[in-house]
Amino acid sequence: MMSRVFIASVFVIQLILYLVYKGYHGSSLNLDVVTFFLEHKILLNYLILINLFTFSIYGIDKRQAENYERRIPNVTMLGLAFIGGSLGALFAMYCFRHKTQKDYYTVGVPLILLMQVVVLFYGMNI
Repeated sequence: MMSRVFIASVFVIQLILYLVYKGYHGSSLNLDVVTFFLEHKILLNYLILINLFTFSIYGIDKRQAENYERRIPNVTMLGLAFIGGSLGALFAMYCFRHKTQKDYYTVGVPLILLMQVVVLFYGMNI
């Protein structure tokens, strides 16, 4: 599992770096995240919703683990982090003390978050 998360995240980061190297970016560097999200409210709403949903899924999985019930698959939980819920996943991991002993979460979720930040800043500067 960890190798797939690592390979996908590093691939996306390398692709963005390659595009920057080849000159596929704006003429100046823009780091104004607040203005970007105010102009793209749909993206902001999506990120808020997916992070809240991911946070709740991690909480549900923690409760199910404590009650020895059927668990939510790791692929689903990491997939939610990959499609935009990495901040919610990271916060839930340490808020609920859940999945903090698993390498593919303690390394994978921050790596996914890094990838999403790189993609966001690239998207801001196209």
